[in-house]
Amino acid sequence: MTDAEQSKTVRAGSRTYFFDIKPTHRGDRYLVITESRFKSDDQTRERQRITVFPDARLEFLGVLQKMLAEL
Repeated sequence: MTDAEQSKTVRAGSRTYFFDIKPTHRGDRYLVITESRFKSDDQTRERQRITVFPDARLEFLGVLQKMLAEL
């Protein structure tokens, strides 16, 4: 069970991406992006996380949009 206020999941082959909006202890909100995938050597899962706080969200979004346009 997660403490996320909102959650979305994207499945992409052997990878799964979770987008969760979570609250801080003070009631502020932030975004956690988690990638979950199977390790190549066995069947254990590996997770990587990125946390985006509100004060960086517009810059993060701008860079993300530019990079996605380059794909």
